[in-house]
Amino acid sequence: MKRILSIHLFLIFVLSYGQVTITPNPFEVDQSITITVDANSTATTCNGLNNPSPNKVYLHSGIGTDSDPWDYSVVGNWGQDDGVGEMTNNGDGTWSITFVPETYYNLTATQAQNAIKMGMVFRNEDGSKELKDSGCTDFYFDVGTFQVSLSNPGQNSTTILNSGDDLSISATNIGGNADYVLKSNGAVINSQAGVSNYTFNHTNITENQVYSLEVTLNGTQIVKEFMALIDPGSDIELMPTSYQDGITYLSDTEAVLVLYAPWKDFVYVAGSFNNWQPNADYAMKIDPTRNGKFWLNITGLTPGQIETYQYWVVDQAPLTNAPKLVKTADPYSTLVLSPYDDPWIPEDSYPNLPTFPEDQEREVTVLQTAQTPYNWQVTDFQKPAKEDLIIYELLIRDFDADRNFQDVIDRIDYFKNLNINAIELMPIMEFEGNESWGYNTSFHLALDKFYGTESKFKELVDVCHQNGIAVILDLALNHAFGRNPMVRMWMNDADSDGWGEPNSRNPYFNTTATHSYSVGSDFDHSSAWTKLYTKRVIRRWIEDFKIDGFRWDLTKGFTQNCSGGDDSCTNTYQPDRVAVLKEYADYSWNLDSDHYVIFEHLGDNGEETEWANYKADEGKGIMLWGKMTAPYNELTMGQNGNKNINGVGHNSRGFNKPRLIGYAESHDEERLMYKNIQYGASNGSYNIQDLNTALSRMSALGAVHLTIPGPKMIWHFGELGMENSIYTCDDETVDTPSDATPGDCKLDTKPQPQWVDNWLGNSVRNDIYTTWARLNELKINEAVFEGNYDINSSNGSFTPKIYIWDEALPSTSLKNVVILSNFELTAQNITPNFPYTGTWYDLMDPSGGTFINVNSTTAQINIPAGEFRIYGNRPSESLSTIDLLTDKDIQIYPNPAHEYFKINQRSTQIIIYDLLGKLVQTHKGEFCSGYRFDIASLESGVYFVSIKTEKGKTTRKLLKK
Repeated sequence: MKRILSIHLFLIFVLSYGQVTITPNPFEVDQSITITVDANSTATTCNGLNNPSPNKVYLHSGIGTDSDPWDYSVVGNWGQDDGVGEMTNNGDGTWSITFVPETYYNLTATQAQNAIKMGMVFRNEDGSKELKDSGCTDFYFDVGTFQVSLSNPGQNSTTILNSGDDLSISATNIGGNADYVLKSNGAVINSQAGVSNYTFNHTNITENQVYSLEVTLNGTQIVKEFMALIDPGSDIELMPTSYQDGITYLSDTEAVLVLYAPWKDFVYVAGSFNNWQPNADYAMKIDPTRNGKFWLNITGLTPGQIETYQYWVVDQAPLTNAPKLVKTADPYSTLVLSPYDDPWIPEDSYPNLPTFPEDQEREVTVLQTAQTPYNWQVTDFQKPAKEDLIIYELLIRDFDADRNFQDVIDRIDYFKNLNINAIELMPIMEFEGNESWGYNTSFHLALDKFYGTESKFKELVDVCHQNGIAVILDLALNHAFGRNPMVRMWMNDADSDGWGEPNSRNPYFNTTATHSYSVGSDFDHSSAWTKLYTKRVIRRWIEDFKIDGFRWDLTKGFTQNCSGGDDSCTNTYQPDRVAVLKEYADYSWNLDSDHYVIFEHLGDNGEETEWANYKADEGKGIMLWGKMTAPYNELTMGQNGNKNINGVGHNSRGFNKPRLIGYAESHDEERLMYKNIQYGASNGSYNIQDLNTALSRMSALGAVHLTIPGPKMIWHFGELGMENSIYTCDDETVDTPSDATPGDCKLDTKPQPQWVDNWLGNSVRNDIYTTWARLNELKINEAVFEGNYDINSSNGSFTPKIYIWDEALPSTSLKNVVILSNFELTAQNITPNFPYTGTWYDLMDPSGGTFINVNSTTAQINIPAGEFRIYGNRPSESLSTIDLLTDKDIQIYPNPAHEYFKINQRSTQIIIYDLLGKLVQTHKGEFCSGYRFDIASLESGVYFVSIKTEKGKTTRKLLKK
């Protein structure tokens, strides 16, 4: 099996395989062995190595215990042609490799003594073909001349008994007479010394039994594990309708657990509260009116004490290849502990992380009564208008050195000074592994602990809201992976390792994807249960964390009408997909009327237009990602590809409202700056492949991107000219998909030069940051940028021009904006085509003191290579241009103020500046007289408050205590 994710295997005993031989066999760990694979053999459902014959064959292998043959060591780098595990071609279609296991796997003395199983998979040089056994499992071989065979019951098996039944246990060993010790629930119930054949009959069993048979010979011990569960029968009782799936806390000492498990016969709850040995008292009840609903009251809990639990879910007549017993955490876990990931979570990120329970396997759910609620400082956050959104997309893992929520909190001034008003976090729900993009989500209601605690994330949201910044979460509900409980409870598990893919009984997932962009297991969003689960996820993050919006990942996958590989179907209008995503949007808006709903669809314009216009007249409407990477990059590289940037605006798509989130970069696209340096044009004296030259063009990129009406997005550190490829590997080499043997490295953890090298202190990079900050300030605070626009661009134009206007605005205000740019390699004389003559102000000058007198609208303006100009008919409002009116009818109170102030009249816009003229807060909306404006986050001092009412604008001085 590819060891890409942190996965432990629990495997069946296998003796030999036709495709693979080991000589000699049996063998000791310190003995030289030769492994030979027949590449002519084809396991058609597991790829196979021939057709055509491979150029190279690699052994990807591990060694460990009977329960986990990969536990002690794994040798091989999947997909890498690096010689590690490379086999020798024997010339007849077979390939061989010779080594001493103890040396090859670099085992310690203890590991060498206890290693009794090897696992292996064979692949070609880039990993695109692999060979497993005929059952599509890894190959497994015994290590050592001492081996144990559990005859009855099977290893890792679960036997279902009626209370009072007996269980016969038998085993044999090779290598000599051994000592056998049988334990059940941790206590010795039988021992036999110096035998090679073991038998024992455990009689009158009335409680669940977890057995371990320990067999020892000459200091080496082999352990075989198995279980017997008592069928508790059907305890039928109606469940109160107030109980929800997962945990419902009834008091500080009592909680109810609810699990939806149709086609299952019974479920036990095992946990710290019953020492992980559940008896009949912990068999869940069944509600006969609600198909498959199991529930159980847990009483006698200690207030505030952390408890952990799992469900033991039993199907006495499972489908072929499906397990009889599945041990799983709660699908609705809000905090989950993992034996695979938690040991590597830093204490600084998650202080006092609860300990994973000893001797348990796979994730467990945390239950804790009497939790202290978070004290929210902002309870009535006013979201920025959709039209004004400047969204900053970031991956917490790659944002700063500690890779946690605290890093983002500590950088709040960085966001404020950039004047963004929304942060979009790539998935932060519990995902598989620690350093991930997060799209392999396993528990959608739980935070990933690698980033921090629940209270710390609430603090992050609260701090953002205190600073006028909305928080949007990336939500991956197209798919899930093997650790997800809803995958595992109804799965095919042919090799009995506890992992698998959904089977035909699974009420949440398709057995095969119904679209052509499948990753992991594909959610079936036509299922009523999937819809209920999705809505619980929505409710959790809106109600518990005050999240302002969701970006829905891979929405093309929300149809049931297509199939894998059928792009033409997946990319065209699908009514079921349109309907179910509207249903989820409506549910979000029912909880939060101005919730941001964003789809990453990048597909059929008919669907996107319908979503964008859906309830847009009510101030809603679904926002769509608008990828513009290629044309923007052609401009910044100075190359002759398609440079038409008209698609960045909503008019190009037929949307009634600005609901297109245009972006030049995202986590999925190559960095513009990387390609600037790699492929930038040159005329000798002006070379875009020079770092500083390439950086100098990124300010102009912001001018022709951020200013266009409608929401816009920045991918983190684009504002500093990040030039590291998204294919940068852990070792800081670059392995792009165009390489001969692509390792990709796209998901690898990235370096942090922006902080380590103090990019803000670099004048060229800082110029991008400050320019974009000014552009963001204009877009957010000036009403004209919510008006009409025209983009004068074409496929071959290096000098796009943008015109923005709002005729409804008075002539005394900023109502016309002209943006000119030059992405050529030399200075250009550009015809501006101003809408009228007169004085036009340089809007990049906050003071309003830079202007030109236009006598002819077509008089050309010279713009150097890689630069831009932005002009307005009036200067932008700033302290130097605010009219300090003396209208005594408008009053601020209390003044001085401590945590808030009010205004005695209705207002539509409040802007607060510090004494240096820096904008520190903005409020837009319809505010009634006496509305409370929160200033608790502001430092003590004097501020100017610009107030916009129906009578006009005025400014008042405010003293913050």
